[in-house]
Amino acid sequence: MSEALPGERVEDKSLGELVALASSNVMDLIDAKVELAKLELKDDAKKAAWGGMMFAVAGLMAGMIVILLSIAAAYGLVALGIWHWLAFIIVAAVYALIAAGLLFFAQRRMKKIEGAKRTRKQLKDDIKALRHRHDPADVPALTD
Repeated sequence: MSEALPGERVEDKSLGELVALASSNVMDLIDAKVELAKLELKDDAKKAAWGGMMFAVAGLMAGMIVILLSIAAAYGLVALGIWHWLAFIIVAAVYALIAAGLLFFAQRRMKKIEGAKRTRKQLKDDIKALRHRHDPADVPALTD
């Protein structure tokens, strides 16, 4: 491919050379953009990995805090005069009620999922139209 050299006039080049030069420049530009996108995505992937790891550690710590607060709540009930075993059962029952409530609301939300109803209808209509298009009964008869 031809290349523009310093001091060379564009007017001296033929049309073919100009087209080759332009396409070469466009390809170089596209290659540079793809390389830039790769570098940016690699950097973003590293940041996402670190962020995900920090979220995981924070979730683990939050779980530990819930366990410790649960034990503290049970011992708080013991301080009120409730037997040890009953205090821990009460705390566990509270968590069971919370979990049951969350499951109930999650189930109600899941039932509201329509599953791309409009998209499925459009696809069915498109398939029906394609099948209908090849139906010989729909082809108009040729008249003399």
